[in-house]
Amino acid sequence: MQKTNTTMKKAINLISIFTLIVSLLFAGCSSKENPIDSTVITTTSGDISGSLENGIFAYKGIPYAKADRFMPPQAPDVWDGVRECTEYGPIAMQVSRSTDVNMDEKKSFCVNVWTPGLNDGKERPVMLWIHGGGFASGSSDMDVIFDGASLAQKGDIVVVSVNHRLNILGFLDLSACGEKYAKSGNVGMLDLVESLKWINKNIENFGGDPNNVTIFGESGGGGKVGTLMCMPAAKGLFHKAIIMSGTLINIMNKEKSQAIGLALLDEFGLTKDEVGKLNEIPYGQLVAAGDSACAKTVGIRKVGSGIVFGFDPTVDGVDLLQQPFSPGFSGISSDVPLMIGTTFNELMRNVYGEKDMTFEQARERLIKTYGDKTDEYIELFAQSYPDFSPQDLLSIDTVFRPNTIIAADAAAKGKSAPVYSYLFGWKSPVNNGTRGSFHGLELSFVFSNIDLSESSTGNGQEAYELADIMSSSWLNFAKTGNPNVENKLPAWEPYTPENGTIMFFDNTCSIKNNHDRELMALIKATNRQ
Repeated sequence: MQKTNTTMKKAINLISIFTLIVSLLFAGCSSKENPIDSTVITTTSGDISGSLENGIFAYKGIPYAKADRFMPPQAPDVWDGVRECTEYGPIAMQVSRSTDVNMDEKKSFCVNVWTPGLNDGKERPVMLWIHGGGFASGSSDMDVIFDGASLAQKGDIVVVSVNHRLNILGFLDLSACGEKYAKSGNVGMLDLVESLKWINKNIENFGGDPNNVTIFGESGGGGKVGTLMCMPAAKGLFHKAIIMSGTLINIMNKEKSQAIGLALLDEFGLTKDEVGKLNEIPYGQLVAAGDSACAKTVGIRKVGSGIVFGFDPTVDGVDLLQQPFSPGFSGISSDVPLMIGTTFNELMRNVYGEKDMTFEQARERLIKTYGDKTDEYIELFAQSYPDFSPQDLLSIDTVFRPNTIIAADAAAKGKSAPVYSYLFGWKSPVNNGTRGSFHGLELSFVFSNIDLSESSTGNGQEAYELADIMSSSWLNFAKTGNPNVENKLPAWEPYTPENGTIMFFDNTCSIKNNHDRELMALIKATNRQ
């Protein structure tokens, strides 16, 4: 009996201890001082925590690199403990209109990640969003529609966005001052390469597949995507590319970029041997001197021009083999499927607010640009867009679309992988329909974030339906390299110069074949873009 009682006491004690442990664990789970955080994940630099909302894990402001001024990026410092990553990090230094923007030269090397699952063994496609703003401004959080949660949830993918060095800090070429500065003219793009390396090493823990990465960007972001396609260091780190309204022609070469660098030294009265003193010059003074150096060497870029120069990536034969869109891309990206397109109006100053304009009034204005070719222009326009309005004649994009046809032609000829092309023609109904299909409008649809962009898209059912189609198309391309959406889009075949196939995105999506090639050739010849 004594033995039985002893055994029972031991059992009761074990039960009591187990109950105490369980209660402590549950107490710990509810404790604000010592929570058990289900978002904690390990990266190559240390553990991080994020947030979880509606089934999507979000991590913001994760360091992916560090760098000294004008030097290539390196892996970030490691940290102890758990780093909280629930707020966007600082943005790259730039001339900002707002005084309360958080800019930091040292701490802006950060990525943001949205994912449906962590360490769950899934190999989700990864989409890296590269922001616009040319090579001079912008950030991963410059617009609320860049939030990747909706796209990650809809497609069961991992969305990443990135900040990187811009303008004079990203693209001042000081290579004439010695080997130490050999890479200085392209460090802003090398930052993006470093972010791809971070993805390659870390994204599996976020439920992503490092062997299925799509880079996509709009405007300057599209230009950066094209530039990455010409950079040997980026080869193999991404597998598909989407260029949206990004086909401006960068004419920077080593001669031009070195001339700017030397002129900048002259602005401060420095010799080549004193180049290190630039590290101590405040950013604002550096920018002012840089503007002056550019004006004296390569000139001032005309607003609306299709040509890019100044503090932009430069061809050096090592980090950048050639400029994109001139006319195509480097052969190192020949195996990368490409999707490329534009919007109907882009950055044009449109006249959709002039509701009573007649065709004759439009023609009178066109004569100022097209002269004796005005009637030919109108005839080609009518063939390209049979339902056109007088306002369309004066509002159609004359910069991106002509360059995109040339770039798509060259890509289709020079790539082993398929090329898909599109034209976004949906016009915004807001402001009494006066904004047209403007530059960047399609992003709300691609990110499936119409509810966050009603000031641009309105909140009509048509916008939501088109967003469902376009986001599905972008997701399918990221997953398979094919943007077709069964039962939602007509069959979309790869682009060739012969078929000129584009998907025209509107309330009714349709396929067009070389519908505006002659029109755009006339526009380009006349506008000399």
